[in-house]
Amino acid sequence: MGSRAAQQRQEARQLAARLSAEGVRNVALTWVDNAGIVRVKTVPAERLAAAAERGVGMSPVFDVFTSDDAITASDHLGGPDGDLRLFPDLDRVTTLAAQPGWAWAPADRYDQLGRTHPACQRQFARRMTERAATVGLELRMGFETEWVVARAPAGHQAATDADEPLDYPCAGPAYGMTRVVELSDYLRDVTEALSVQGIDVLQLHPEYAPGQFEVTTAPGDPVRAADDVVLVRETIRAVSVRHGLRASFAPSVVAGAVGNGCHLHLGLYRDGTSLHRSPDAPWGLAPEAAAFLGGVLGALPALLAIGCPSPASYLRLQPSQWAGVYQCWGVENREAALRLITGAPDDPDGGHAEIKTFDAAANPYLAVGAVIAAGLHGIESADRLPEPQTGDPGVLGVRERARRGIVRLPATVTEAADRLEKSAPLRDAMGEVLHGAVLAVRRAEEAHFAGSEDDEIAAATRWRW
Repeated sequence: MGSRAAQQRQEARQLAARLSAEGVRNVALTWVDNAGIVRVKTVPAERLAAAAERGVGMSPVFDVFTSDDAITASDHLGGPDGDLRLFPDLDRVTTLAAQPGWAWAPADRYDQLGRTHPACQRQFARRMTERAATVGLELRMGFETEWVVARAPAGHQAATDADEPLDYPCAGPAYGMTRVVELSDYLRDVTEALSVQGIDVLQLHPEYAPGQFEVTTAPGDPVRAADDVVLVRETIRAVSVRHGLRASFAPSVVAGAVGNGCHLHLGLYRDGTSLHRSPDAPWGLAPEAAAFLGGVLGALPALLAIGCPSPASYLRLQPSQWAGVYQCWGVENREAALRLITGAPDDPDGGHAEIKTFDAAANPYLAVGAVIAAGLHGIESADRLPEPQTGDPGVLGVRERARRGIVRLPATVTEAADRLEKSAPLRDAMGEVLHGAVLAVRRAEEAHFAGSEDDEIAAATRWRW
């Protein structure tokens, strides 16, 4: 242990020296709370070695913060007592292209004795990834990030005024080249900043809602995928500021309009071979891949409390808007909550699945960890996928949906939280402390917005993510 600590100190000193030579003066250490807010402590670059050795202090109360910075409590967390230590992941330290003089690193959380904090979401994601590896499964995951960009108001007060009308900097049609032309400098700077930071952009395009865009990044291991989506969002935010713009990743930017999703893509592999490419199996899925996805599909009502954590999330989850509000799956069906993407037959990495329901209010570490836990439970239980659905379930009558076994996913945070509370596989995977903290935040969010109109919820949460 001593030699490992000495090696880490030396690595941190060398890294700090390199950052200083690059003009980096400060390092942002981030974690994501259970309300999906990216929280931060910063240290001078020359203090990075000390942070790597001893950590940076922070309160465990952040695990029960809500999206509006109110503080609730669970059976294990809440109040002013206690201290944790943030330890930066030195392998992920990244010089920020759109924030000169700054670098970033995701952080893991431990107690003062060096024990893993039981509510550390990043270590939960790592633990589930390692659990999959023990049965020979490798997961590659990636996120699609959607955001709406608007012109920033002139004054600080206007920038925080929920009633401020949105001023979109592009007026072109959905998916139209016009938007790319109007914001070509901005979009170029987004892709350039991501590339400089080591993020592999697969595609970027205008989306459906006014001022809306989407960027898709290359998949990686689950923890890296969650790190990447945090870095992607904060990079887009920084580039937007430099262009006099403001980016919103909120599930509902304007009530009644199409919202922002953050779809999770996942592929299963064994010994480097895709389990989505079995030529003699139904839908090309190896039996354990089908069981894994069956576990995910079965757990979706509970998973919504993880991937759709805000009352604003349920403004987005509306039928016939490609958000996946029915508990069903389909082959290349963008209205199914779980979409199987076949890819080109000659592409060994082309096949994978997509969870359509999730949004950027979710803690991405919780999201990837919970999905893995649900999928592994599916394998352990030998779950089966039902027949895939075609077309839009939203246009079917109630009786026809019932005949096909298609049910509506939870329509409120409370419904989803109730399902999470009753999910023994997810509770066991998360542990009592993390599971309880998530539920406490969900209950507090729902209570806070009880009686609020849709437009009030959208306005209050528009700039939180």
